[in-house]
Amino acid sequence: MNLNKILLRKGYTRIKLKKINTNHFELKATLNGVKGRFILDTGASNSCVDIKLAEKFKLKVEDSETKAAGAGATGMDTKVSNKNDLKIKKWEFHNFTIVLLDLAHVNNALTEHKAKPVDGIIGADILEKGKAIIDYKKHRLYLKKKVYKF
Repeated sequence: MNLNKILLRKGYTRIKLKKINTNHFELKATLNGVKGRFILDTGASNSCVDIKLAEKFKLKVEDSETKAAGAGATGMDTKVSNKNDLKIKKWEFHNFTIVLLDLAHVNNALTEHKAKPVDGIIGADILEKGKAIIDYKKHRLYLKKKVYKF
């Protein structure tokens, strides 16, 4: 029996990943009913969205004391948005908090490598909640179905 069949039987959702020029995986997700393009980043502690897209994704933005760092940038101001809904294929996560920050440095790096800019990053918080398994060879992400946070 192969990994795919085992995980589907155990209630996982299979999500197709697209490998882009930077060797990141890209995936499509729906945040608050709005479709977007995200990169998968196992090293990002929190999932995030570009702050310029708050209105597009219907995010209620609040101030945050937390500073962000990553991809060559440090000390970046962040905002947060609570009570959001994320859907990746058939996998859903309700009432979750997402970080907002300026992703210009990420998108500049992507476009320098002839990859398209993204709306955000799916990080370890989502991967942990979904009990993620990544099949690097077949470019697939598996997330355990029906995750709710109250």
